Amino acid sequence: MTSVLVDTPHGPARAELHCSAEGRAALLLGHGAGGGIGAPDLVAATRAAVDAGVHVALVEQPYRVAGRKAPAPAGQLDTAWLAVVEDLGVRWFDGMPLLFGGRSSGARVACRTSVEGLAVAVLCLAFPVHPPGKPEKSRLGELAGVEVPTLIVQGETDPFGRPEAAHHREVVLLKGDHSLKADVDGLHRAVGEWLARVLRPLEV
Repeated sequence: MTSVLVDTPHGPARAELHCSAEGRAALLLGHGAGGGIGAPDLVAATRAAVDAGVHVALVEQPYRVAGRKAPAPAGQLDTAWLAVVEDLGVRWFDGMPLLFGGRSSGARVACRTSVEGLAVAVLCLAFPVHPPGKPEKSRLGELAGVEVPTLIVQGETDPFGRPEAAHHREVVLLKGDHSLKADVDGLHRAVGEWLARVLRPLEV
């Protein structure tokens, strides 16, 4: 594991790199609004990706690196994320297909930046469809804007809602809530199987 700092327009971000032996592709994962990159679902997804021959960069947003708990506005999160993508894409993952992903808020960032960042696929862990108890404040538009294969892993009792499967969008429901820590083995399996499917066409 290697930790690197990346300059962004909103201060330094940090990327924790987990390298696989094969290096078929690289998956960049972002954390939730109030949590860090050590969340159980991010750890399980990282392990699944490395097992599948994919490098992983766990990306810590500048506000977390600076020690702040309150998340930055969406525009700042997206700008910082794309700066990390550009830097790592040149410095560490040159020539590799890049997959975006994250949990909760990090999944939203991955969706919003997937087109501009040229992601080949998107992994959403506990995508927050709406704030708890406020289904009218839907964020499904962010998911709908993704144009590449997408996997959403969601807890069956997630108070942030449940997305539906759609064209190039798979949804896997696991036991548990928004934390996705009740079935990390199921998450590991779902992510590994999905990566095998989405990477196969890229290697022809």
